[in-house]
Amino acid sequence: MDFIDDELAQLKRDGLYRELKIIEGGQGARVRIGGREVILLSSNNYLGLASHPEIKKAAVSAIEKYGCGSGASRLISGSMELHKELEEKIASFKKTESAILFNSGYTANLGVISSICGKGDVIFSDKLNHASIIDGCLLSGAELKRYPHKDIDALERFLKKSSGFKKRLIVTDGIFSMDGDIAPLKEIVHLSKRYSAILMVDDAHATGVFGKNGRGTGEYFGLDDGIDIIMGTLSKAVGSFGGFVAGRKKLIEFLINRARSFIYTTSLPPSVIASSLAAIDIIERGDDLRDSLWKNVSYLKDGLKDMGFDIMGSESQIIPVFVGDTHRTVEMSQMLLKEGAFVQGIRPPTVPQGKSRLRVTVMATHSKADIDAALKSFKKTGKKLKIV
Repeated sequence: MDFIDDELAQLKRDGLYRELKIIEGGQGARVRIGGREVILLSSNNYLGLASHPEIKKAAVSAIEKYGCGSGASRLISGSMELHKELEEKIASFKKTESAILFNSGYTANLGVISSICGKGDVIFSDKLNHASIIDGCLLSGAELKRYPHKDIDALERFLKKSSGFKKRLIVTDGIFSMDGDIAPLKEIVHLSKRYSAILMVDDAHATGVFGKNGRGTGEYFGLDDGIDIIMGTLSKAVGSFGGFVAGRKKLIEFLINRARSFIYTTSLPPSVIASSLAAIDIIERGDDLRDSLWKNVSYLKDGLKDMGFDIMGSESQIIPVFVGDTHRTVEMSQMLLKEGAFVQGIRPPTVPQGKSRLRVTVMATHSKADIDAALKSFKKTGKKLKIV
């Protein structure tokens, strides 16, 4: 297996080698790495719910009542009353007829896309969609047409030529995970109706954050209908773990019978389900956490822009700081960590060649002092590397 050594060596030469950073303790606005406390600016725990006392209490209570594991897949003996309760809660939250749980957002996208589409069908996917969407498309065996990022005219040109296919599926991220921009959903909904295409939106990074009540990009754009399949996760703003799909009741029945990543895996454990239920209760209770998040987002963005950093047109809590070169991206990430700010560098193949960046994410639970300290670290490292 000498090829492994060769490939690892090449990754290091190219500045693309990845290694794990171990966090000592729980997830919060600040964490410990290597015995030092640092400001966490890499987490998807946008509302800070992963360490919320109500959610931890719910998880512990569920373990005491139901035990640690679910014991089987959902279609064997792994469907517990908690699973049903959470699915009903998600459907109510997303304003759909029904919902189904998956073990992660990745397996949700894999299962849904590959069960809905196959040979003779066509999928239209934004070029910057998440890897799980791309993998679901490839697994399906359908013809894949990747349109330029957010290019509605290009999408329509593809749709005009798609009459020979049995089914047409348009799939897009709601919030793009590496650029932090928002899909033009109103225009995409219009095209899906005009060309009789199914529309699927991955709302992983919008659920709990976007819209008046945190219901996602559909609510944000005022789209009461038009999105046929809403996918989301429980592992980001919800602060727990798992994925889900929400939509019409018949869609959910179909996925129970056809989605292999749902059928052939042990179901989520009771503690995860209970913590997710508690988190959605908190999200529905009011806007305080979302308001805190958006205040922090604005403050951090303004500070970075004032220093001269390119945040690549971010429209969300995901703030890419453009660097370009892979080696400089790694170097800046390492320098920031030494200065007390944990920010991950994002490099190919996650982003296109020449577009490496730092992916900065802020949380509702960050204090002004946290953000001021982070900005100070960015200013120092940015000047040292001559990025600003």
